[in-house]
Amino acid sequence: MKTFLSLMVLTVFGLTACSAPAPTPQPDGVYLVRHAEKTTAKTDPALSDAGEVRAKELAELLDDKAITHIHSTNTRRTRDTAAPLAKRLGLIVTLYDGGDLPAMAAKLKVTPGRHLVVGHSNTTPQLTELLGGDGSTPIYEPTEYDRLYWVTTAFDEPVVSYLTRFGAPYVAETE
Repeated sequence: MKTFLSLMVLTVFGLTACSAPAPTPQPDGVYLVRHAEKTTAKTDPALSDAGEVRAKELAELLDDKAITHIHSTNTRRTRDTAAPLAKRLGLIVTLYDGGDLPAMAAKLKVTPGRHLVVGHSNTTPQLTELLGGDGSTPIYEPTEYDRLYWVTTAFDEPVVSYLTRFGAPYVAETE
């Protein structure tokens, strides 16, 4: 019996000593991005080939960021930018009204988790600012598709925002 008890203590101690430390909790926050490159269609354009590549690069970049919610305006180009990450994570893309950014900011501030919001050149910097982040300079609408914001929204912490780039710099496609 004494041997069995000693073995149990050693086993428990060994498992405890070998286990990985508890993961550091990740802050709640919001990733914000403009839709990827679009075609020149006049009505509700789809993503161009370059846009499809960028949407996949975004999914790869955010795959391990513990995203819990994905939001998009109701346009084909924004939904298609969000789709690869949603598919990869098994999440449903929730539509929001890009014309009511204060309501969206309020919703994001009270909904725990990590969010991806896909918007437009005229909504993404503004929503970043409504969350308390730095929207930086206006997005150059004709060519800038590689801007990615991260805004922390932890309730008891000050807001911190970051701006980075992802994927290849945009180059206009020739037709």
